[in-house]
Amino acid sequence: MPFAKPLPEAISAFLDKVSSAALPAASTAATMQLRIQRIRRTALGVALAGGAIYYMRRQKQRASIRALGKPVEDDETATMKIDKNKIKVAVDKRFLRQLKYIWAICVPNWRSKTVMILVLHTTFLILRTYLSVIVARLDGRLVRDLVAADAKSFGKGLLYWFAVAIPATYTNSMIRYLQSKLSIALRTSLTRHVHDLYMENNTYYKAINLDNRIDGADQLITTDINRFCTALASLYSNLGKPILDMIIFNYQLARSIGTSGMWGLTVNYFITASILRAVTPSFGKLAAVEAKLEGDFRSAHSRLITNAEEIAFYHGAHLEKSILTRTYYRLIKHINHIYRIRIAYNMFEDFIIKYTWSAAGLLIASIPVFYPEFAGARSRREEARLAQLQASDPANALSQLDRKTGSRTQGFITNKRLMVSLADAGGRIMYSYKELNELAGYTYRVYNMLRVLQDLHDDRFVDTGNTGAEYSLESIAGKLEYDFDGIKFDKTPIVTPNGDTVLIRDLSFGIGPGEHLMVTGPNGAGKTSILRTLAGLWPIFRGKISRPAPGLDSILYIPQRPYLAIGSLREQVIYPHTVKQMKQAGKTDADLAEILKKVYLEYIPAREGGWDAVKEWKDVFSGGEKQRMQLARLFYHHPRFAVLDEATSAVSTDVEALLYSTAKDEGITVVTISHRPSLFKYHNYLLRVGEGESGDAWEMERIGSGHGFMDSVESEIRKLEDRLGDIGRLRSRLADINKELSLEVAPTGDKDLKHAKRTLI
Repeated sequence: MPFAKPLPEAISAFLDKVSSAALPAASTAATMQLRIQRIRRTALGVALAGGAIYYMRRQKQRASIRALGKPVEDDETATMKIDKNKIKVAVDKRFLRQLKYIWAICVPNWRSKTVMILVLHTTFLILRTYLSVIVARLDGRLVRDLVAADAKSFGKGLLYWFAVAIPATYTNSMIRYLQSKLSIALRTSLTRHVHDLYMENNTYYKAINLDNRIDGADQLITTDINRFCTALASLYSNLGKPILDMIIFNYQLARSIGTSGMWGLTVNYFITASILRAVTPSFGKLAAVEAKLEGDFRSAHSRLITNAEEIAFYHGAHLEKSILTRTYYRLIKHINHIYRIRIAYNMFEDFIIKYTWSAAGLLIASIPVFYPEFAGARSRREEARLAQLQASDPANALSQLDRKTGSRTQGFITNKRLMVSLADAGGRIMYSYKELNELAGYTYRVYNMLRVLQDLHDDRFVDTGNTGAEYSLESIAGKLEYDFDGIKFDKTPIVTPNGDTVLIRDLSFGIGPGEHLMVTGPNGAGKTSILRTLAGLWPIFRGKISRPAPGLDSILYIPQRPYLAIGSLREQVIYPHTVKQMKQAGKTDADLAEILKKVYLEYIPAREGGWDAVKEWKDVFSGGEKQRMQLARLFYHHPRFAVLDEATSAVSTDVEALLYSTAKDEGITVVTISHRPSLFKYHNYLLRVGEGESGDAWEMERIGSGHGFMDSVESEIRKLEDRLGDIGRLRSRLADINKELSLEVAPTGDKDLKHAKRTLI
C-alpha cells in the first residue's frame, strides 16, 4: 500500500508536537513556575491589604457609634421597646444576635435531642458530598470507556454506578427526613419555652390587655414560630451542604485544574456575590410585613367568630364583610408586590448563576487541555505518565493517542461534573441569601415576641406614650402582700393599665373572715377594676394590697361572663382541676351530684347524657344555668373567700337568695359586686364607688344594723321616689304628643285615632 509508510510518520510527528506541548522545556517550566509564585504572592498581598482596610473601617465605625452614645449591642436585660412604625430587618449583626438568643432557647445544652439530630444531619450531608465526588469520577470513567469502546470496563462502570445509587438515594431521603425532624425539634423547644412564659404569672392576660408591643400573640405562637423553625432547618441543609460541596469540590478541582483555576473560581464567586447582594431586595422586611398582614387577616376572622351572636343581632354582616375584604386585599396587594419584585430578580439571578457560572466553569475546566502547564498535580502526573508510555513504546502510536484522548476526556468530564456541582452549590448559597433575608424577618418577629413575653412575665412594662399622665407603667411602686388573713387595701388607687384614668383614688378598707362585703356603684366607676387589681391582673401603681395566698382553696373569683371549658360535664364542675386531681382530693361523682343539688342543677347529668358527655357547653346551657354552673365550682373548691362579679345577674331572686345563704352557711366569705338591694342583707359592709363630683371618691359603711343599713335603704328609696316623681311630667308630655298627633292625623275616624294613641302609649 502506497500510504502505509507515511502514515506512522505523520502520527509520530503529531505525537511529538503534542508531547512538546504537554512537557515543555525545562527553561519554560521554570519561567512559568516563577510566574505562578509571583501571582500567588501578589494575591496574598492584596488579600492582606483588603483585610487590614476592612478592620480599620470597622474599628472607626465602632468608635463613632460609641461617641454618639449608642451601644454596639442591645442590652438583653433591659425592657424591650418596639417601634411599630419601623420594621428593622436585615442580615446584619443584630440579626445574628437575635438568632443566637433564640438558638440558646432551642438548644440549651449539648445533651439535648436537637444536637443529636444536627450531628446525624451533618454526617449525612458529608456523606452525600463524598458520594457526589464518586459519582463525578464514575461519570468520567464511563465516558472514557465509551469513547475507547471498552465494553468490559463500561459494564463494570455501570455496576459501580448502581452500587453507588443505593447509598446515595438512602442518604438523600435521610437528609430530608432529618431536616423535618430538626424543624420539629426546634419548634417543640421554642413552643415549650413560649408556653412556659405565656401561661405563667398571667402573661397571656398582660399581653392582650396591658401591653400593645406585640399584636396577635396567637398568630405569633402558632404560625410565625413554625415558619421560623422551618426556614432555619431548611437553611441549615441548603447552606451546610453547599459549603461542604465547595470545600471538597474545590480541593478535588485544585488537584486537576491547579491554583490558577481556583483563583478564577474565587474571583468569580466574590464578583457575583457582590452583584447579587447589591441588587437583592429586602426580602426579610417584606416577609415580616407579610407575616403581620397574615396575622391581621386571621385576627379579623377570630374577632368575627368571637362576636358572631352580637354581630348577628345588629345585622352587621355587611360591615364585617367589608372589614374582612379590606384586610384580605391589603395582604394580597403586598403579596403581589413581592411577586412583581421577584420577576426581575429571578431573571437576573438565573442569568448570573446558571449561565454565567456555567460558561466560567467550562473555561476553567478546559485549563488542563489547552494549558497543561497551569494544571493541577493530578493532571500533570497523568500527562507525564502518558508521555512516558509514549516514549517507552513509540511503535504503538495510535494506541497511545487513543489512551491520551480517553484520559483527557475522562479528566474533562470529571472536572465538568465537579464544576457543575460546584456551580450548583454556589447557586444554592446565593439563593440561600434570599432565604436568609426571609429568616431574618421571621427572626425579628419571634425575637420581639420572646423578649416582650419575658418582660411581661417579669412585670416589666413599657409606657404607652401618655405624656403627662399621673401614673406610668414604667414606675410601678405598689406592693401586693400575700399570706394575709383577709383582704385589705391601703391607700391604693384604682387606675387603668395605661395610667391615664384614675377610677378610684386612695382606696382603703379591710375585711376579715366572715365579714361579707358588697361593692356597688354606677357603671364605669371601677367596681370590676377593684377585683382586677386585687387579683394582680392590673398593676398596683401605689399603696399596698394584702390578701390570702394564691390558691383555689384560698380565694376564688367568679366573673360575670361565665366560662365553660372544653371537656366533659364533670370537668365543667371541677374546672380548673383535672379528673386526676379530683380523685386525689377524694371527690367522687356522687359528691358532684350533691353540689349540683345546691345550685339547683341536679337534672343536668340525666338531661345531657351523664358525667362523661362532651358538648359545646356554652351553646347547651342557658344564661342562668351557666352562672349556676360557676357557683357549682365555688362549692366544689370551697375557698375561704369568694369574689362574685354580678355572678347571679341571670338567676332569679329566690334562687339567688338560697345560693347566698348556702355559701354563708358553709363558711365562705363573700365579696359581691351587684346593684341589687335585695343582696344587702347577706353582707356586713357596703363599699360605694363612683361618689363625689369627679366620680373617683368612695364610701365604706356597715350594713345589717344601725344607721348604716337604714341610710342604705333610704338612699335606694330616694332614688326610686325621684324616678316616680318624673311620672307626672312624662304623662304631661305624652298628652301633648297625643294632641299633636290628633291634629296631624287625617280625620278618618275616631277608631283609627284611638289606635294611634294606644300604639304610642
